[in-house]
Amino acid sequence: MDEVINVIELKDVVKDYGDFKLDKISFAVPEGSVCGFIGQNGAGKTTTINLILDVIKKDAGEVLLFGQPVDGKSASLREDVGVVFDEMGFHDFMTGKDINIMMKNIYKNWDEEVFFDYLKRFSLPSKKPCGKFSRGMRMKLQIAVALSHHAKMLIMDEPTSGLDPIVRNEMINIFREFVVEEDHTILLSSHITGDLEKIADEVVFIDGGRIVLSGNKDEILEKHGILKCKKDELSKISESLIVSFEESSFGAEVLVNDRHAAAKLYPDMLIEPALLEQIMIFYVNKKR
Repeated sequence: MDEVINVIELKDVVKDYGDFKLDKISFAVPEGSVCGFIGQNGAGKTTTINLILDVIKKDAGEVLLFGQPVDGKSASLREDVGVVFDEMGFHDFMTGKDINIMMKNIYKNWDEEVFFDYLKRFSLPSKKPCGKFSRGMRMKLQIAVALSHHAKMLIMDEPTSGLDPIVRNEMINIFREFVVEEDHTILLSSHITGDLEKIADEVVFIDGGRIVLSGNKDEILEKHGILKCKKDELSKISESLIVSFEESSFGAEVLVNDRHAAAKLYPDMLIEPALLEQIMIFYVNKKR
């Protein structure tokens, strides 16, 4: 069996802002995988990504990129990382040609032929100021840049947020192509869980600065389920199976952490597979 190589590792990482704290978070992203990093807005996703990229400094713990500590060594490590953020990082007056010139002086492995090929593929004009691009075009431009310096890994913060379903589907297909080649890896932060269900291999769920759940996406989906019952039947369900529940005038819905065990114990109750979005909502509501 081949040894698993982790391209990102966080070990008991702390970042304390006073009013918000990343509290000893630990997770790993295996090489050749797509890791969906999920959580509601303000949960700590962007802070975590900034720590991985060495944009901000941690207060405690360890952050490894390609097996190397990022502290003070991020410039060389970032050569192998393509980054896509929610907001475009280029001045509005810059054209594709301007961006190509700038990137040639930033990345040693910049490949202008690949870049202009992507511009054509994405129907992005090379002479038009990017400030006049639509949101979808701006996101495609960032992805073209991220893919044009032969990066081994993409780190993306909400890349599909605000895009229409057609463009989002196109982005997901591009990400699939990237991962298929040469054990490339993606860390994809998003609150659009439907996109992650299509592409992610691994899932890391963060809430309030803490890792709530992490692991193989298919195993997490296989394990969890939504049990539907009457309100007076809630007391019959083992507390060890209940993540949290919601009551309504029609009855109750319970997120269980082992739907196969629940199905054996409660054969008369309806149990359905849970979506990632449902799992996220129930875990967040668990604290309330």
